Amino acid sequence: MKIIKPLPSGLGPADCFTGVVIVDAVRNPDENSDTGCAHVRFTPGARTAWHKHPKGQTLYVTDGVGYVCQREDAVKEIRAGDVIVTEANEEHWHGAHPKHFMAHLAIHGADEDGNTAVWLEHVSDEEYNNL
Repeated sequence: MKIIKPLPSGLGPADCFTGVVIVDAVRNPDENSDTGCAHVRFTPGARTAWHKHPKGQTLYVTDGVGYVCQREDAVKEIRAGDVIVTEANEEHWHGAHPKHFMAHLAIHGADEDGNTAVWLEHVSDEEYNNL
């Protein structure tokens, strides 16, 4: 067993997020496990870019109200307590409602090269506002 002291909170990078997003790493993949986990907090209207995960992703919404959308599908509302499972390489985005904060735990595996996500283009304001 080991206890890992928390890393400092960081802003989500602008090439992966729109708006203010705070990321707290919970666990990074290492030699013992390919699992990564982060607590991600979105301010109202903030969201990820389109992206996919080589080994899929599980989100556990801890607070607030938000949205999740996969390519070619309708946007779905998510709330505290919801669990969202995306399959490997399923293109999607997630983020906060325009008037509410939203936070989730993001759990994902790393591929053989250590990649946990492939980031694509930003979700446009038009895509986001067409909820």
